[in-house]
Amino acid sequence: MESDAVAHMIDQWKRERPDLDASPMLVVGRMYRLVGLWDRRLREPFAEAGLGNGDFDVLAALRRAGAPYALSAGELSREVLVTTGAITKRVDRLEASGRVTRSVAEADSRGRTIALTEAGLRLTDELMEAHLANQRELVEGLSGAERSALAGLLAKLAVDTET
Repeated sequence: MESDAVAHMIDQWKRERPDLDASPMLVVGRMYRLVGLWDRRLREPFAEAGLGNGDFDVLAALRRAGAPYALSAGELSREVLVTTGAITKRVDRLEASGRVTRSVAEADSRGRTIALTEAGLRLTDELMEAHLANQRELVEGLSGAERSALAGLLAKLAVDTET
């Protein structure tokens, strides 16, 4: 296996503080570095489409919800894992650009329903194809079995961390 910057850091810690077990950095440090590197690459198509950070997450959540591609602000907040305040800001931007609409909820006149417009639906479908192509490119150095094994291990860490 090739050495990387994180392995170099571990070697330095072994030399400077042999009493410390820095081995968790081999996982956490690498994941942290990958997230930063990948985030820049994955956001590029969204920025080119005029979307701000997190806007695509809202569009994708509405698209995944299925026809009529609509959710309440609370449902969107749970789907996107951000506060309703963050959802409001994102929806404001998306509504101004004609990608979503906001209407009074049928069940509760105090609530709002956010829905994809036709333009929002087309853009989301186009960007999702580009997004998945980018993700495939990022993991193409792994075999199918390696991707599957890594996905399982990451799921285990996610479940352990979230509970």
